[in-house]
Amino acid sequence: MNTIVKETQTSRDFEQLRTRGAVGRRAESLADRIEEGAAALAAFAEGLSEAEWRAPVPESGKDHRSVGVIVHHVAYVYPIEIDLARTVASGKVVADVTWEVVAELNAKHAHEQAGVTKAAALELLRRNSREAAAAVRAFTDDELDRAAPFSLNYGAPVTAQFVIEDHALRHSWHHLARIRTALGR
Repeated sequence: MNTIVKETQTSRDFEQLRTRGAVGRRAESLADRIEEGAAALAAFAEGLSEAEWRAPVPESGKDHRSVGVIVHHVAYVYPIEIDLARTVASGKVVADVTWEVVAELNAKHAHEQAGVTKAAALELLRRNSREAAAAVRAFTDDELDRAAPFSLNYGAPVTAQFVIEDHALRHSWHHLARIRTALGR
């Protein structure tokens, strides 16, 4: 009888540790990949000349935001991307974020940050990616698996893990590839 009670208590203790204090392997892996992408973007940006930092990155065949604005943009939206993932993880519908809203946010950001310095953008990138990774490490497996309708994906019920992967994680890699292409590097 005591053995059964001890095993039950040990199982309960393990479950509490797993769900309250320990970082899950999936959350840790997602967080590590966010940090890896941000570090790759930062390392590349650090080596850019001032002319490269100010160079426009073509989008849809026309000149658009500068390299510097895009690096700052990646850093700037980490908190927004994490909040969206938290909303989905809580089971709530994300209905008010559309591609039109994103385009408006990006245009406003580009205008406001047109003269952003490399030092300021890189500091924000490091801080916000670190905070985003820490926030992702707090997600439980159940939260990562929870799905809710997501307006950026046309109302499809996507999981919080998908939102993290498609936004906070992918974002730095996506823009790094576009910047490299624009600069021929």
